[in-house]
Amino acid sequence: MRPATLARWIVLAVIVLIVFVPMYWILVTSFKTGRQILLSQHIYVPWPFTIDNYIYLFQESRFALWIRNSAITATASTLLSLVIGTAGAYSLTRLSFPGRRTFGGVVLITYLVPPGLMFIPLYRTFIQMGYTDSLGTLILAYPTFLVPFVTWLLMGFFRSIPRELEEAALVDGATRIQAMVRVVLPLAAPGLLAAGLFCFTLSWNEFLYALIFIADDSLKTLPVGLSEFVVSDFAFWGQLMAAAALASLPVIVVYIYLHKYMVQGLTAGAVKG
Repeated sequence: MRPATLARWIVLAVIVLIVFVPMYWILVTSFKTGRQILLSQHIYVPWPFTIDNYIYLFQESRFALWIRNSAITATASTLLSLVIGTAGAYSLTRLSFPGRRTFGGVVLITYLVPPGLMFIPLYRTFIQMGYTDSLGTLILAYPTFLVPFVTWLLMGFFRSIPRELEEAALVDGATRIQAMVRVVLPLAAPGLLAAGLFCFTLSWNEFLYALIFIADDSLKTLPVGLSEFVVSDFAFWGQLMAAAALASLPVIVVYIYLHKYMVQGLTAGAVKG
């Protein structure tokens, strides 16, 4: 084996360990009893294993409600961000108007601003509007950091689509909107899918906004709900790991089936972006 090939395999093995060992540890811990966890028994393979932690989630906690809330906010905010971000990216790459370059720079700057710096003005805005403690608050708050990402990603992707295809549709009598919907967007499907996957993942895992904007226990999202398994300086590791395993499952399944399209979308947007 060549040294370069050996080095490549070593790097790959290290990456696999870094990614999969925590996942394996979460899964193993979720099937342990509290005694096994506290006494560090059967560290690598839980035996005898138990599913009591999973039963507890659905019978004794509000885990199903947290899943529902996260699914609603993540799906709605992703769709809203895709609509706004697609319109913005198309306008910045296909239309000519004064201040287009300046507006594109503003989008980039907004994308680089950490979401943690925006929650204070956002919170004051929602307070003044009288619109707080609602899932709708999160659905409106999440696009503040999702839309710049979608816009910047799709700008690069739209630039990779030949203008001649769209111009041919316009010559044939299509309107600008028809050309965008019937010609540009189908070709941009990988980019839209990549943007949607990232938006959904970011919304699904978001913690800070959900913690600050939501006070009603029945409206908590999954990341905030998981914090209930940590009381003071003590953590109920079995229930916490079971919840973390189930919370990771939807995103993992989606990425397994759609990762090819996501990579294609990111690559196409990066080449000519």
